[in-house]
Amino acid sequence: MAHPSLKRSSGMSEHTYRVTEIVGTSPDGVDQAIRNGIGRASETLRNLDWFEVTQVRGQLENGQIAHWQVGLKVGFRLEETE
Repeated sequence: MAHPSLKRSSGMSEHTYRVTEIVGTSPDGVDQAIRNGIGRASETLRNLDWFEVTQVRGQLENGQIAHWQVGLKVGFRLEETE
């Protein structure tokens, strides 16, 4: 089944997407780790359209959560060729 963002609607061009995996990190929580990962990916990847969380893990120090790591699949639209 296609990802929801890939569904065709009337009047919309057909697009091709590439998917890559990244890991966002933060000491401040899962949400910030996602935002850090997407923010960094958007600096080098154009046309980012969607993401999917694939895993969440953390680093412990002295029995406390020290750092979050969030695995993400990000989809970006390939540019049209002439």
